[in-house]
Amino acid sequence: MTITPQHIAEMDAADPLAHFRDEFAIREGLIYLDGNSLGCLPKRTVARMNRAVTQEWAEGLITSWLGADWVNSPTRIGDKIGELLGAQAGEVIAGESTSINIFKALTAAVSLQEGRRVLLTETGNFPTDNYMMQGLARFGDLECREVEPDAVLDALDEDVAVLLLTQVHYKTARIRDMAQVTAKAHEKGVLVVWDLSHSAGAIEVDLNASNADFAVGCGYKFLNGGPGAPAFLFAARRHHHADPVLSGWFGHARPFDFDGQFEPAQGIDRFQCGTPPVLGMSALEEGVDLMLEADMSALRQKSIALSELFVDLMEQRCGEYGFEFICPKNSAERGSQVAFAHPEAYAMMQALKARDVIGDFRAPDIMRFGITPLYLSFADIAQGVERLRSICQSREWDRAEYRTRAAVT
Repeated sequence: MTITPQHIAEMDAADPLAHFRDEFAIREGLIYLDGNSLGCLPKRTVARMNRAVTQEWAEGLITSWLGADWVNSPTRIGDKIGELLGAQAGEVIAGESTSINIFKALTAAVSLQEGRRVLLTETGNFPTDNYMMQGLARFGDLECREVEPDAVLDALDEDVAVLLLTQVHYKTARIRDMAQVTAKAHEKGVLVVWDLSHSAGAIEVDLNASNADFAVGCGYKFLNGGPGAPAFLFAARRHHHADPVLSGWFGHARPFDFDGQFEPAQGIDRFQCGTPPVLGMSALEEGVDLMLEADMSALRQKSIALSELFVDLMEQRCGEYGFEFICPKNSAERGSQVAFAHPEAYAMMQALKARDVIGDFRAPDIMRFGITPLYLSFADIAQGVERLRSICQSREWDRAEYRTRAAVT
């Protein structure tokens, strides 16, 4: 079926989430398809940050740890994130980076697995996950084992302590079945750490229904928490006696006793480490609050509709230009992004950015486009594909300035 402008307009008119676009600061003419890397700025965050700086910090100063409830921000925001992920209150903590939280989750899981020394993951995972695992293996007399993605379940055995997997792959958008994988791991006595960086706020997640052990994720993608926003860590209540190794003072049972001997806090607080980054937490909370106002089922349905439109239009309008769709064709198996391989992917993406369509490039040859339903319209998708077609027709991408690799891609 040929997709017409009338068809596009009808989809936008019927969109139950369309009003959320006005909640974001998006300049006129920009088609932003990189929310799976850095989410847009919620307008309400500007006022929140102004209050945090000019009132809570400038006026309240140190009294704001109690007066503005800074001290409880990790658990308060963690509980809100938990609502999005099917976790109970007291099972999610916000703070630190995804990398640090991976370390904490891995060490916590290992502490529960006496006699098991293997850390298992897949090749081609997001690098920081594997890097943290490799570093921990070197430091902790553990073995890091990486296998091909389709061989993960077969690699589970009595030597494996922890399986670290990303639920939605950062390149292909392939969704792992969390409940199925977790059940298979538990049959072998293996605990699982899930990376939800491309899941949280993008697809429906139910950690407790999946019997998940640990999970981590970042706050700056679909949660719209801002550049370098604090991350989060989930630990199932049954694992709250684990030892996450990084024993910082906010993880102490009574941090303001200033005791020289570490005594871990009860519950999820033992997974805290350093002082909460208050300004980052303030911005993150606004993004999470906004996400909680949307119906997750409707958001997922729109995500699928947007991505299906993108794929169909790429076939109809750009099919002759050599793009290879690398994501699962079944939308139920695909996260909230689409990606295409092309030999000139880097140069094409730079030319596309010059046309006010922002996606990103992932080595070696992938153009990746985030599908963020809260602020994307069906017209955005159609116009984005048309601008890509235009640069392909004119070979606009074939310029020296578009071929020079930048530090950030």
